[in-house]
Amino acid sequence: MSELQIIKKRDKLLAIIIRNNYNYQGVSFITPDEYSQQLAYMHHPAGKIIDAHIHNMVHRNVVLTQEVLFIKKGRLRVDFYDDYKDYLESHILEAGDTILLTSGGHGFKILEEVEMIEVKQGPYSGDKDKTRFAGISDAEVIMKEEE
Repeated sequence: MSELQIIKKRDKLLAIIIRNNYNYQGVSFITPDEYSQQLAYMHHPAGKIIDAHIHNMVHRNVVLTQEVLFIKKGRLRVDFYDDYKDYLESHILEAGDTILLTSGGHGFKILEEVEMIEVKQGPYSGDKDKTRFAGISDAEVIMKEEE
């Protein structure tokens, strides 16, 4: 299974999965600079100093919510859809995995009791934030072969 998986439909990025076994010495920015949700992996030795800093006030225009899920415990299936709600494929996420959902649609089925943390842009807009639709049945699942 690949440590870093890219989920695309044609040239459109839907998600990036960072598996628990991903490893890189130093700092690896997973996302391009223009993404509204930035994701990086950091691996530093004991004693490394990260300079103290504050974040400057910078106006940003976010038009699409992107979210990151950190799977702390359990297993779940994530089902990917394009922008037209057409089902594409599914992947299994396990404890220690991280996923950035960048575009398109997605749904989940909990396979084992799950604890996860979600991070996304705010402020939350309630029902304006998402459009819900009927997902696939278990019989329709297409499990993507992990590389």
